Amino acid sequence: MNHSLEYSSSLNGASFLLFELKKAAELQEQGLSENEIRLKVMNDNYFQFENKGRINRTLPTIMRRLKVLDETLRHFLLHGSLEDAKVVNLYSVMKTDRLFYEFMSEVVGDKFSSNNPSIEKRDLNLFFATKAESSTVVAGWSVINAQKLKRAMMQVLFESGLLKTRQGTELNPLWVEPSLKSHLIAIGDKEYLRAIGESI
Repeated sequence: MNHSLEYSSSLNGASFLLFELKKAAELQEQGLSENEIRLKVMNDNYFQFENKGRINRTLPTIMRRLKVLDETLRHFLLHGSLEDAKVVNLYSVMKTDRLFYEFMSEVVGDKFSSNNPSIEKRDLNLFFATKAESSTVVAGWSVINAQKLKRAMMQVLFESGLLKTRQGTELNPLWVEPSLKSHLIAIGDKEYLRAIGESI
């Protein structure tokens, strides 16, 4: 994890965005530059948002996530199974959002490693309280902002397949295709595998 990243509440306006990341990755695979991708998305409403203002809010997040994917990960995102794409997308969220990565590592990953695959509201509350004690950024967030972030985190868990049902508490470890797992280990990112319940 890049610990130089600041804590951010940007997940509130971004969430999982698998479809959008794949669309941007398709353009990158076609050889478009970062600026050309941005223009294509903006001018052609490439993400098919009804509200164009949402493009301005989500595009920076999509481009950050795209930057952390090497050619192999992009291949799994675009040409692998839906499960592969979800794993790669979840990886990109963790890789670009420090708070979410720490939530996955310190809460979700620990749940799996301790064979207690259930996440409760109190787990989220304790995580945020602990972060507020060590970070003035997190401590400065309003109650409403923190509540929205908790919901966004749970939404990512559900959309990725880690949470079995939208309103449930049962966690489900993700199956990672062996060659994708090997690649993540090879590039030094096995900590992300542990966070999603994959044994190393």
